[in-house]
Amino acid sequence: MKSLIIIGIVLFGIGGLLFYLNDMAVDLRVVYGSLCGIGIGLIIGGLVGYLSKGSAVKEAQIRQELKRLQQEKAELEKQRVENTVGHNNY
Repeated sequence: MKSLIIIGIVLFGIGGLLFYLNDMAVDLRVVYGSLCGIGIGLIIGGLVGYLSKGSAVKEAQIRQELKRLQQEKAELEKQRVENTVGHNNY
C-alpha cells in the first residue's frame, strides 16, 4: 500500500513537472492530466487500502485474543470442577 502512494506521488510529480517545463503546452494536456489523474488515484487507493488493511489486522488480533481467553476460561472451569470433585471425595 505504501508503494502505491509513492508511485502515485511520483506520477503526480512527473505530470506537474512536464506541464510546467513544457511552457504549459495545450497539445499535451491529455498526457499531463492522465499522469496527474493516475497519480491522485494511486495515492487515494493506497491510503484507503492501507487503512482498511490496518482495521482488518486489528479485528483478527481481537478475534485471536477472544479465542485464547475462551480457551483459558474453559481450562479454568475444568480445573475448578476437578478441584470440587476431588475435595468431595476426601
